[in-house]
Amino acid sequence: MYLIKSDSEKDRTQFCSNVESIVVSMATRQDIHGLKYTITAQQPPKLTVIPFHQGLLASISVYGSLGAKETGLQEMPGFVGAFEVEEAYPIAYDKTWPDNEPTPGVNLVTLFKKRPDIDYATFLDRWHNGHTPLSLEIHPMWNYSRNVVKAQIAGNEAFDGIVEEHFRTRSDLLNPIKFFGNALRMIPNMWRVYADVKRFIHYPTIETYLATEYHVKSLATPS
Repeated sequence: MYLIKSDSEKDRTQFCSNVESIVVSMATRQDIHGLKYTITAQQPPKLTVIPFHQGLLASISVYGSLGAKETGLQEMPGFVGAFEVEEAYPIAYDKTWPDNEPTPGVNLVTLFKKRPDIDYATFLDRWHNGHTPLSLEIHPMWNYSRNVVKAQIAGNEAFDGIVEEHFRTRSDLLNPIKFFGNALRMIPNMWRVYADVKRFIHYPTIETYLATEYHVKSLATPS
């Protein structure tokens, strides 16, 4: 996975165009078997219970042989990191739309680091066996791409996890009553999620982005 960032809101259109151009050109390579990206194509709302980062982000997932590591993304302005990840789909949609069209709905991309006072095994256990089932219980997710960072290939920003949570509609994500279950359970569920996140994530490192997903070169199945 490759991360590209920009702090300039006025450059959103150009940022999206630059990422799309290089990713589409990558899709012709024989050593790249699958390719998708999520990008902050729209400005997030300022009034929301989710602390959206106001900067720009592109998260590019490249599936292929070792040679696929040399993508040219490292030379892009705003490149911050390339990571070898272990990807899992606790819940997955069935893709029925053509490549290069936006995935229906919206994507919540979250970058984070583990708490410094717990060991790595505890971090993974609390994330996979505690937080993942809690998220699936509470949030109306349609697709959940959970990426454990195994190695940093390049870049100057390090993360331990990159998560992409997909929702069928903007309302499922941005309406707090829908996002946290229902009107009666919203406040208790907000507390449950907040308390659980703090058990394994170094909270000051969390970055959340409202994004749109594009499959450029589909794999037959997620891997």
